[in-house]
Amino acid sequence: MHNPNLISGVSLRARQHIAKALAAGALSLVAAGAAQADVALPGKGTTVQPIQSSIAEEAFQTILVSKALEKLGYTVKAPQETEYATGHLALANGDATFMATHWDPLHADFYRNAGGDDKLWRQGTYVRNSLQGYLIDKKTADQYKITHISQLSDPALAKLFDTNGDGKADLTGCNPGWGCELVIEHQLTAYQLRGTVTHNQGSYAALIADTIARYKQGKPILYYTWTPYWVSGVLQPGKDVVWLQVPHSSLPGEQAKLSTQLPDGKDFGFTVNTQRIVANKAFAQKNPAAAKLFEVMQLPVADVNAQNLRMRDGENKPQDIERHVNGWIKAHQKTFDGWLAQALAAAR
Repeated sequence: MHNPNLISGVSLRARQHIAKALAAGALSLVAAGAAQADVALPGKGTTVQPIQSSIAEEAFQTILVSKALEKLGYTVKAPQETEYATGHLALANGDATFMATHWDPLHADFYRNAGGDDKLWRQGTYVRNSLQGYLIDKKTADQYKITHISQLSDPALAKLFDTNGDGKADLTGCNPGWGCELVIEHQLTAYQLRGTVTHNQGSYAALIADTIARYKQGKPILYYTWTPYWVSGVLQPGKDVVWLQVPHSSLPGEQAKLSTQLPDGKDFGFTVNTQRIVANKAFAQKNPAAAKLFEVMQLPVADVNAQNLRMRDGENKPQDIERHVNGWIKAHQKTFDGWLAQALAAAR
């Protein structure tokens, strides 16, 4: 407040002029503050288009990145759904900005085919220790001493997992376009399983629901799955089901020279993957704050598993996932704020 004693004895018209000048000055200060706020948020004026696969459970990871970008001032659109191969091309062409669930090295061929490091940007590790592989129910594994997928080249053992009466094992497999289907198809040949195992593909959600129903009926089951995902919370490895090993590492394409053997000597046929945030390279170069954010964000695989299980149990609407993300941020506010601080520092 201005001191009334300073304008006592001044004419009414003069006082009105002084009041207007003070008000104008106050507005100028507000405008200057707003301008400073805009400068402090490096994403102001820039629109971001996230993409994700048709796997609904990947929305959690995607929206968490979007929330952080919004705090940096970016305008973030709703994620567009696409398959992985198409998504990598969209990122390379600038039709999309980022994907939060690039599996490395599973998506190595998609990354290379879209232009690799010349067109795409990926730094840091978002979610570590993503496992994949083949599993069967523990009861059948124990009874018939099945430990390796290659044992299903025996027609008698394969027939245990026959669901349609054709005498071949029915494997609940991987959707076309996800990347895992390329590995499975390669390994059916490499492990001489073509004559005894059928790779069932379609809607994974529907196929795995049927698989779980069979398990509850006490019937043998054979399926592919990955973590983080809710299936391993319902069919718990070691308790309900067991991982099957492969006789030796055998992968297609860019992964061909990689070993899938774990440090303990076991081999489940897939490398342990890291989920990474992949972005359009031109965007990352023009937006160091966003690039640094993509680099430093890390999400525990156990937290993704827990959220995915909540979705499986019915909390699967967009507003539910939004609530899960907000809850995670609140519970990890210091971590979240630390990401933003590093991102803002990179923009200076």
